[in-house]
Amino acid sequence: MSYAKPGRRVVITELGEQPLEAVEKHLRIEEQLPPDPAQLKSTDVVVAIKSAAVGWVDLLMASGQYQHMTQPPYCPGLEYAGEVVWRGDDVDGLSVGDRVLSDGLLTGPRSLGPYQPYGGFASYAVAPTEALIPLPARLSFDQACHVLSSYGTAYHCLIHRGQLKAGETLLVHGASGATGLAAVHIAKVVGATVIATGRSAEKLATVAEQGADHIIVTKRDADGKLERFRDEVKAIAKDGVDVVYDAVGGEISLESLRCVRFGARFLVVGWAATPFVAKGKGGRGAPRANVLPTNLIMMKGLNVLGCPAAISVHRDPSLKEERLARIFDWISQGQIQPHVAHTFPMDDVREALLAKWESRYVGGLVLRPAE
Repeated sequence: MSYAKPGRRVVITELGEQPLEAVEKHLRIEEQLPPDPAQLKSTDVVVAIKSAAVGWVDLLMASGQYQHMTQPPYCPGLEYAGEVVWRGDDVDGLSVGDRVLSDGLLTGPRSLGPYQPYGGFASYAVAPTEALIPLPARLSFDQACHVLSSYGTAYHCLIHRGQLKAGETLLVHGASGATGLAAVHIAKVVGATVIATGRSAEKLATVAEQGADHIIVTKRDADGKLERFRDEVKAIAKDGVDVVYDAVGGEISLESLRCVRFGARFLVVGWAATPFVAKGKGGRGAPRANVLPTNLIMMKGLNVLGCPAAISVHRDPSLKEERLARIFDWISQGQIQPHVAHTFPMDDVREALLAKWESRYVGGLVLRPAE
C-alpha cells in the first residue's frame, strides 16, 4: 500500500443524554490502521481525508436525538473532502490523486448501508465509487465538505419545497449557520430579497457582506422572552414576507407567523433553539415537541412545509440529480462560494463541536484530520 502510514479517527463510544455529554464523556481519538485493500470490494475507493464539515447533525447524532441513529461505537463526520489514495479495479472515473468530496447520504454515519462506519473525522475513509464526486476546481477541500449538506439542504427547502422565485422576499432565521448562510446565497442567486435574523449584530454584519439585503437582530427582554420583530419585518416587506426559512423553531416560529403575507410558505427546516424535543440516548418519541398555533396558520392561509432534505432523498433519490446539477453549475459560474469561518486540527475536535453548538462563527466549521 502506498498509503501505509497509520492515521487516527474520532469515535463516539456511547450515546449521551445530551450532545455535550457525549462529546465530553464518550468521545475519544484512537489510532486508525490504513484500510486493507485485500478486505475491500473492487468498486471501493480509499480517501485520505483533508477536511470534514463540523455539523449540527454530528452533535444531535451523538445523543441519538437526530431522526437517523447510528449505533456506537461510530466515527462522526457526515461529509468530507480529500484525495483518492487507492481505487478498486472496477472503479470508473476516479484515479489515485484525484480530489473528491463525499455524498453523506451514501457513505458515513448518515448513510443507510455498509459504509456507515466511515465518518469524516478520520485520516481515511472507504466509500463506494458512487458516493464520491470530483471536486470542482474552484473549491478548496474546506469549502467542498460543506456543499452537499449545507447547499443541498438549502436547495431542497427553498426550491423543491418553497418554490422561491425572483422578486419574492425571504425571511431566513439562523442565517449565520452553514445551512442558513447557504440559504442566503441560493436566494440571492434566484433573485429574492433576503431578510436575515440572528442574535449577534457582529455575525449578521458578516451575513450582510455575504449577500443578505436586510438584517434584524433578535432580542430578549429582562425576563428572557423574545421581543417582537414583526414591525421591523413589515417595515421592509409591507404586506409580509413570501417565504420563511425557519431552522430555529420555538418562539421564533410563533413570531414569524405574524411576519408573513396571506398565503405565504413557511418552511420548517429545523429547531436549533429547542434541540431536545426527542429523548436522549437514542430514546424515541418527542416528549418536548414544538407546537405551531393552528389559528394563525388558518387565518393567514399559510402553507406549512416540512423540509427533511435527507429523508426526502432517501425516499426519492431522483430529487438529488437536479439539486446537485444546479448547485455545481452555480459553483462553476462563481455565483455561490461556501464561506468557511474556522478550521480545527483533530486534537481540538471537542472544541470544534462546542464551537458549533454555541454558534460562535458565521458559516462552516472544518475539522482537518491530518493536522
